[in-house]
Amino acid sequence: MVVFGSLISLSGLMILLVRDAPLGGLSPAVAGWVMIPLGLVFVVLGVLRNRRKRAQGGPGPIGNPIQRAKALPRLFKAWRGGRYPELPRSQVVLWAVALVYLVSPIDLVPELLPVIGVTDDAGVLVWLLSSLSLTSGAYLRWEKDHRDPARGIESP
Repeated sequence: MVVFGSLISLSGLMILLVRDAPLGGLSPAVAGWVMIPLGLVFVVLGVLRNRRKRAQGGPGPIGNPIQRAKALPRLFKAWRGGRYPELPRSQVVLWAVALVYLVSPIDLVPELLPVIGVTDDAGVLVWLLSSLSLTSGAYLRWEKDHRDPARGIESP
């Protein structure tokens, strides 16, 4: 959410600095001044959410982005086989809906509106990637704690 908010604010700043022509009927000044605080709100909400998660304690996800990406096929295989029940079916359905939304030509905000038109797709993409990353990191933690014998890892 912090990254998404930063991108929105930077887009608003770029509109203010570079754009002269109207954006979908809006003046560039209005679009820029709306996007900057909107992005900052997302940044603040993201920081607050991250602080709350850290304050709750407990073990968090592990692994770097490469390890998490490599763990995704194992995660889905374990989930489909019933060995990883921590992944709710609703989460998998939301991922599928997000993928369909990203590849479909139908959008909530049309791409005809410069900058603003791609923000809905960017938001869905950021959510999808961060959700997959967190879930695969949690799976790596679960895999480490359970020492899956199917992968040839010895018990502790």
